[in-house]
Amino acid sequence: MADHSTPGTSVVHTLIERGLTIAVAESLTGGLLVAELIKTPGASEVVRGGIVAYSTPLKHSLLGVAPELLAVHGPVHPDVARQMAAGVRAALTVDELPADIGISTTGVAGPDPQDGVAVGTVFVGIALGIEIHVMELALDGDREAIRSAVVYEALLELERLLAL
Repeated sequence: MADHSTPGTSVVHTLIERGLTIAVAESLTGGLLVAELIKTPGASEVVRGGIVAYSTPLKHSLLGVAPELLAVHGPVHPDVARQMAAGVRAALTVDELPADIGISTTGVAGPDPQDGVAVGTVFVGIALGIEIHVMELALDGDREAIRSAVVYEALLELERLLAL
């Protein structure tokens, strides 16, 4: 019986069972989300990889986020998460096939607000097929706690969406 003790393990096993691939775009989590996924043995079958677009201009150049959106709203916005999730699927194309799922994180881990956005404000984008879901989080804690919580909540949400 497969170990589904963590959301990351559960997601990886579900992706393997369904033959689906995933690509990850991260900002505030800085690689923690893809690292959590690849902790699971067999993850190489389904995890395409990740892009850490910590710098705002990279969200456009690597992930295709509209520069107008970034100029008007900044990097912490639901539409930025949405475009990051869609963009990473294409960015991590293999053999002319985009990843089946794209997941993204963007937000403010602190210690200070960013461009008027409160610490703990986070958006997670999940692109599944033609649908893109965005989850907003309002988290408390220090940088480490916020970043860890984002990874956990993002994987729980993906696990939930895959169960539908």
